[in-house]
Amino acid sequence: MRRLFIVPLAAALTAHLLAQSPAVPAAAPAPPTPPTLLGFAVTGYTTLGSQYIFRGLTQTDGKPTVQAELDLVHPSGFYVSAALSNITWISDSFSSGPVSAGVEVDLFGGYKWGFAKDWTLDVGLYRYLYPGDYKAVPGYTPNTTEAYLGLSYSWASLKYSRVVSDGNFGVAKASGSSYIDLSLAFPLGESGWTILAHGGKTTYNTSDAAVNSLFDYTDYKLGIAKEIKGYTFALAGTNADTKDAGYKNLLGRNIGKDRVTLTIAKTF
Repeated sequence: MRRLFIVPLAAALTAHLLAQSPAVPAAAPAPPTPPTLLGFAVTGYTTLGSQYIFRGLTQTDGKPTVQAELDLVHPSGFYVSAALSNITWISDSFSSGPVSAGVEVDLFGGYKWGFAKDWTLDVGLYRYLYPGDYKAVPGYTPNTTEAYLGLSYSWASLKYSRVVSDGNFGVAKASGSSYIDLSLAFPLGESGWTILAHGGKTTYNTSDAAVNSLFDYTDYKLGIAKEIKGYTFALAGTNADTKDAGYKNLLGRNIGKDRVTLTIAKTF
């Protein structure tokens, strides 16, 4: 379910940390200019994590994750990106036969508008893809499309995402489901340390109130991060008040609840 939480957060955090760094001394060489493609600056990053957490849910059942993202950003504000990560949550959810779906591929793009000092408006479309073999569960598809609108000021951001596909991460006829996310990345002066805080609310929109109640939940996060020689180290605790009936996998573990995650991200 499954936005590469680490993907956008690590990228945004790294960019924020770099932006907050002390001015480079005059004698120091200028930072390298990103390569360009058709007028777009090409950037990206890779991440290693003790697990993959997205909206308070582990996507790897507590096992390590390797992730990567590639971003093309135009000076006008338009951008397109692709990201991928290993996952296990789909295969961990079915007893009706083998389901092969071990990778998440995210494609997204939009427009960012810096309309005032420290203020940015972000609007775009996000597509979550889970290529694999679903013959054991005919008709099932976890692929999901969301439209999003975000507003950020300095180290605070508010983002609203709304499902525009028929299904919402495997729950059919759930178009209109939503997620609202308030995130803070507060820098501690020029120390290189950043305090991370987040609160989010998942709301399902189906015709069955019982299904909505089963899958709706709230999640929180509190953590700390530090940039060291181009690497961003982050340690965060998360909690999601997910119900066992909706979020316990076949291994008997609720993929929400309390979790602690360590990540290391490197931009390029």
